[in-house]
Amino acid sequence: MSKTTEILIIGAGIIGLTTGLRLAREGMQVTLVDPAQPGSGASYGNAGTIADYAALPVGHPGIFRQLPSLLFDRDSPLAIQRSAIADVVPWLARFLLECRLSRFKANTAAITQLVADAAPRWQTLVEDVDGQLLLHAKGCLYLYTDDATFKSGERDIQFRRTLGVKGEMLNADELTQLEPNLFQTTSGGAYFPDALFLSDPGTMCGKIFQAFTDAGGSLIHDRVTGIQRHPGGPRVTLASGEQISATTVVLSAGAHAKKLAAQAGDKIPIISERGYHLEYNCDTALLNRPACFTAGGFYICPMAGRLRVTGTVELGNTSPQPSQHRLDALDRGVRRFFPDLPPPDKSWLGFRPSLPDSKPVISASRHGNDIIYAFGHGHIGMTLAPITADIVQSIISESEPPVPVAPYSVERF
Repeated sequence: MSKTTEILIIGAGIIGLTTGLRLAREGMQVTLVDPAQPGSGASYGNAGTIADYAALPVGHPGIFRQLPSLLFDRDSPLAIQRSAIADVVPWLARFLLECRLSRFKANTAAITQLVADAAPRWQTLVEDVDGQLLLHAKGCLYLYTDDATFKSGERDIQFRRTLGVKGEMLNADELTQLEPNLFQTTSGGAYFPDALFLSDPGTMCGKIFQAFTDAGGSLIHDRVTGIQRHPGGPRVTLASGEQISATTVVLSAGAHAKKLAAQAGDKIPIISERGYHLEYNCDTALLNRPACFTAGGFYICPMAGRLRVTGTVELGNTSPQPSQHRLDALDRGVRRFFPDLPPPDKSWLGFRPSLPDSKPVISASRHGNDIIYAFGHGHIGMTLAPITADIVQSIISESEPPVPVAPYSVERF
């Protein structure tokens, strides 16, 4: 059996959902396909931050001296899943090339222009989907636990200011005024006042999906196993055996996009960042805004009715088996700031799509704009969803994009 649609979007995470809504609002016939519920993967389990300050790539020149301790400490913020080391090593080699100063500067400039107006774009989106109660304008914090990391934070803030990011350093007393429940193991923090956060990313995804269906969009619950080009347009094959023909296919399958992109003719060095979170049910909010413990590589986030601690990077595959020691490290880490927490009520594992240069691929495929890529957003997929949707729309309509898009082209690989 075969179906047809104008636009087929593979992947119903925040990128696919927001892109689908954008295109449906333009009057296009849009179909999403995903084996899971919309927004139930990494788009559900993240820190919920709309991070205008997140302009720096993961790879930077200082990583060279940090890499041995990062990779060989089981509890470090960056680790390798041992069973996936054969896949990780080639990716890591490309990552190290991107840590050179020249590449760091170029990648920083490219990411900066994507995140620069993330807040107003999200404010427009939440108004469109009646999600205003989920979006909070209280900023975001970085936490420092000793004088050395505080001094490093000062240098970091100074550099981000050169990129147009608003940020200020807070001493311990000023930090306590903002977050009185934090246990005082801190030397102070950095405050990014323009950052927004979502108190329930999963619920927000649900609202975007509802707006998408209200605009005429549809969803197929299935897994895409193949994609081929035909004279009349691309055709995808589903696990059920059904085929769908489309005028345009948008591949927004996140960490699962690599094989399908290869079938479309593009070899893209994407790898899964295995991300974790723990949640602690709370009758009253312990935090007013997300706070990142930079040395530990995790965020502590005030979600609706619960406290979420999420983060760390484990480079590996998409196996659903968690590494328990990563969850244990999150639990120990959050207790530095909230020592009286009860045992966690919930744990989660998800998969972020990561590229060596920390920039997403948002472009037509090498062989034509009948297949468009929108994946690889790493830690800032939630932040970049609205602008990604606008870029995809500009590719389809062959109109002027909101920013210069050459840095995100598949042609860079």
